[in-house]
Amino acid sequence: MINGESYKPIIAEATKMAIGEENIYERVFIFELLKDKNDPNAVAGAVGFSVRQPKFYVFKAKAVWLATGGATLLFRPRSTGEAAGRTWYAIFDTGSGYYMGLKAGAMLTQFEHRFIPFRFKDGYGPVG
Repeated sequence: MINGESYKPIIAEATKMAIGEENIYERVFIFELLKDKNDPNAVAGAVGFSVRQPKFYVFKAKAVWLATGGATLLFRPRSTGEAAGRTWYAIFDTGSGYYMGLKAGAMLTQFEHRFIPFRFKDGYGPVG
């Protein structure tokens, strides 16, 4: 049986084998999408920096997939006490993808989505 926490290493290994480890950049914070000068409706790359080393990256791409997550921590979680820092949803879903998409000219639809867990088990995450 494969549990949720087992998926990432399995998929990461398959990805490294498929596209080559030299084509994977980890711990790079992308902060800007680059527009295509020939097509105003297309994105041609991205700009970012390493969060561990003093390096700056400019990526050129035929296609860009913006998969930054939602904006789960715009509001304070209901967890209290010991559980306050242990939210089930990702702490890094800050809404930066909404910003980058909007700045690059994307039309934001269904922007109102917000994750709201209805029940908690020990205050750490949703159940049911």
